Amino acid sequence: MGNDPASAVESRRIATGKFEAILRSAIRVFAVKGFFASKVSDIAKDAGIADGTVYLYFKSKDEILHSIFDRAMGEFIAEGRKELAALSDATEKLRRIAELHLEKLSQDRDLAIVFQVELRGSTKFMQAFSATGFRDYLEIIRKTIEEGQRAGVFRSDIKPVVAAKIFYGALDEMVTNWILSPKNYSLRPMAGEVLKVFIHGTAVK
Repeated sequence: MGNDPASAVESRRIATGKFEAILRSAIRVFAVKGFFASKVSDIAKDAGIADGTVYLYFKSKDEILHSIFDRAMGEFIAEGRKELAALSDATEKLRRIAELHLEKLSQDRDLAIVFQVELRGSTKFMQAFSATGFRDYLEIIRKTIEEGQRAGVFRSDIKPVVAAKIFYGALDEMVTNWILSPKNYSLRPMAGEVLKVFIHGTAVK
């Protein structure tokens, strides 16, 4: 007897739902308790499933953290490339990159905490993440800066790879300040402040 297609679809839907629930719960748990203090049982309890169910989808707590990063970066990069394709000016592309960066993390404070704090808890994690989605993200920024140089918009005497890291670092610091601040403020407008400093510098012309 052949497999029932409808049943197979339903099974995939349930499996996907549990996978997403585990990731969502892990983000909440890691943000509150910290990655190293968290247990798989904490994640399972938050998701309302048995501990063993978590291991059907992930081999370890480390793999869950990797999956959180890979999923978030993959979605961000895909959306970023789509939006940048509709823009022609390099400055506007950098502005949109900054806006998307701050918008995405400000929409999910728990995810922002995981990105800004928990992912940086060890050299091992930082090396692994720098070799994956983070590298692709910096490459998008670098190519945008090179595009601006070819168009005569940006100075030709700066190194695009260094400028890309400086640009990312500024955005990264804005998010870190936001999650640590006792004040409640909108993060997205900081994109304009970063652009002003990055594009025009601080010197009076």
